[in-house]
Amino acid sequence: MMMPSIFRGSLFDNFMEDFAFPDIDRALYGNHAKNMMKTDVKETDAGYEVDIDLPGFQKDEIKMQLDNGYLTISAAKDLNKDEKDEKGNYIRRERYAGSMSRSYYVGAHVTEEDVHPRYENGILTFQIPKEEKKVVEEKNHYIAIEG
Repeated sequence: MMMPSIFRGSLFDNFMEDFAFPDIDRALYGNHAKNMMKTDVKETDAGYEVDIDLPGFQKDEIKMQLDNGYLTISAAKDLNKDEKDEKGNYIRRERYAGSMSRSYYVGAHVTEEDVHPRYENGILTFQIPKEEKKVVEEKNHYIAIEG
């Protein structure tokens, strides 16, 4: 389907934009903010493999916290575009700061030692183990009959 475009962007890009991701700074990420922190979850026999897209972030700008079964991933970015002339006078000075976070319920059985995150090429990857099912023993409870 052909969509009208204005200056290489869709005419409808900004439609309902304020409702999609209100906590992401659009001045920092622009029209691509809706593509941030996209998550893929793949189920395996042992657990779940999780891939989260975090392009443009450095490893030290990403934090992970596990609390009461919720794993929260947060990322913060601080851009500083200072340009000076030969005398050291500012020609332009722009500062941007933005942050985002997303929480996932992983279960109360997951500990910090179970999560081994790896960050490469803008993708945060980690595994979450499945909760081991407890085997319920079936016991026959007989009642003694008196008399």
